Amino acid sequence: MSNLSRNDVVDAFAEQALMLTSEERAELAERLLLSVAAAQPPLHPAWGPEIDRRVAELEAGVVTLIPADEVFANARRIITGSRGEA
Repeated sequence: MSNLSRNDVVDAFAEQALMLTSEERAELAERLLLSVAAAQPPLHPAWGPEIDRRVAELEAGVVTLIPADEVFANARRIITGSRGEA
């Protein structure tokens, strides 16, 4: 496998993974996600109170979430200068 590029290795891995049962793929996905999360640096301590404040506002109904597709569509309209409704 030493002559293969990283993309080739990832493609071969994905191809093999897709042969697993759905339960096995779910377990593999969970293990991969946990390995990525473990590799992330910890948040700066200043984020703790900010996260707590935002969660409290959400739970109290002070703010509402906006779906990502709506946010991105609005951003595209602003960037392209088209402010009309989709």
